[in-house]
Amino acid sequence: MGIKVRFCGAAGTVTGSCYWVRTDTTQFLVDCGMFQGSKTIKELNYGEFPFDPAALDFVLVTHAHTDHAGLLPKLTKLGFAGPIYTTAGTRDLLAYMLPDSAYIQEMEVSRLNRRNRQRGRDEVEPMYTGEDVEVCLAQIRTTGYERWLDLGGVRARYWNAGHILGAASIELEVDDGETMERFLFSGDIGPDNKLFHPDPEAPSGVDFLVCESTYGGRHREDAGPDERRALLAREINDAMKAGGALVIPAFAVERTQELLLDIAHLLRHGDIPCVPVFLDSPLAIRVTSVFADHRDALEDVRKGHSPFEHSSFHFTETVDQSKAIARFSGNSIILAASGMCDAGRIRHHLKNHLWRPQSTVLLVGYQAEGTLGRLLEQGKKRVKIQGEEIEVRARIRTLDTYSGHADHDGVLAWIRERMPVRRALFLTHGNPESLEAMRQAVLEDGFPAAQLIVPELDDDYDLDGVGAKPKRTGKVRRLPPEAVTRPDWHNELAELTLDLRARLDAAGSDKERQQILSRLSKALGAKKGG
Repeated sequence: MGIKVRFCGAAGTVTGSCYWVRTDTTQFLVDCGMFQGSKTIKELNYGEFPFDPAALDFVLVTHAHTDHAGLLPKLTKLGFAGPIYTTAGTRDLLAYMLPDSAYIQEMEVSRLNRRNRQRGRDEVEPMYTGEDVEVCLAQIRTTGYERWLDLGGVRARYWNAGHILGAASIELEVDDGETMERFLFSGDIGPDNKLFHPDPEAPSGVDFLVCESTYGGRHREDAGPDERRALLAREINDAMKAGGALVIPAFAVERTQELLLDIAHLLRHGDIPCVPVFLDSPLAIRVTSVFADHRDALEDVRKGHSPFEHSSFHFTETVDQSKAIARFSGNSIILAASGMCDAGRIRHHLKNHLWRPQSTVLLVGYQAEGTLGRLLEQGKKRVKIQGEEIEVRARIRTLDTYSGHADHDGVLAWIRERMPVRRALFLTHGNPESLEAMRQAVLEDGFPAAQLIVPELDDDYDLDGVGAKPKRTGKVRRLPPEAVTRPDWHNELAELTLDLRARLDAAGSDKERQQILSRLSKALGAKKGG
């Protein structure tokens, strides 16, 4: 059998990171993440894994983000009983993130099943429950950076990735019975000069490199702490001058803590007005406590001091506290999850503020295709939130200096530092445009085209043969490649209904509206008849 690798996620898309590695004697995963984006790709979370969880020997996790670790409890629910290896920081974050994920699923499935019963449809089950999470968390084993783990035919070593607390790139030595092959899985690579963390580190001279390409083709100006805070201050001051609230969809892990640290600094130095700052995310509040517990290991933080406290900060945990924010008039700053606006309390705040011209929405992270955040980033004038149409009148702003990912140049520099890569470089974790931009850049750097591979979802590669190009062997796909990379019919339907409403609203009379609807009915009838 030799060594085989199947790309079960983050192939042709940014989310769902999951790599299945097999030899004659062992099989394991690197990451087991949740898919995010369009409904079509999110449905993969509810389907069967393309492997038998009970047959896995262990799992290696790069970091705690949902798209890298969000399906771990489902894995244990379906029979995986082995150890899950992470850093201590990742374990501490997952102790809050996975129960929160289970709670959200149980609540959403409960609401969905009420609608299904009303419509005469079958009920559905959540991917996993709080009990499944407890079992999963008990299987976690921690390791430090730059220490070898002996896993029986496999050795693993974690390297600081500079992305979020506990994040790692994972180096592997895999013995297939005849040769020892060296792998490096990048995980998510942080930028140089990242707040809280040292610059990314990893070994060079591996046989196989699996590298993320999230920001391929996208370039950022390097911003130090002072410049980053100046940019944030400008956005806050502009929003306050407009007379309304500044709503920031923020990822609960790392992005929220970075923003709190910088907002507290700006408030203390009088660079922004003293306005209420609401952190409306129970998960982000708990994660912030994890960062405070690890503060002595973080850079840019005064030792022994809790960096996330200020008299203007209000942490709202209960539903009633969250609802009370909507009754607040005047200037305020509201941070809420999720960062892509796809779930959580941020959707309630967007419903309350998107239609207000005096409000501002500040996007501070990557927005995956098919998410509400991506629609706002694209400048859509109407969106749907929880079935309601909302006209977008608020200012939509983007600030990418808080990105946890290295940009195009940063990833390319990281790849150069890993050279030589002796057998193959796999580019993953990016949309098609990002992957192509990174592929072209690596080729222009002189990397051999025959050894550069951009896998599609569920591609399976046989790595046999020293120096031989990996052979793609898998033919079974859960989704066709084009369904992974583009908005689905759910997105198109939502856009069509919004466009129809806009046309009807703009019509000069009821007669004209009737004509529009009549033409649509005839078109549907003709389509049905054809």
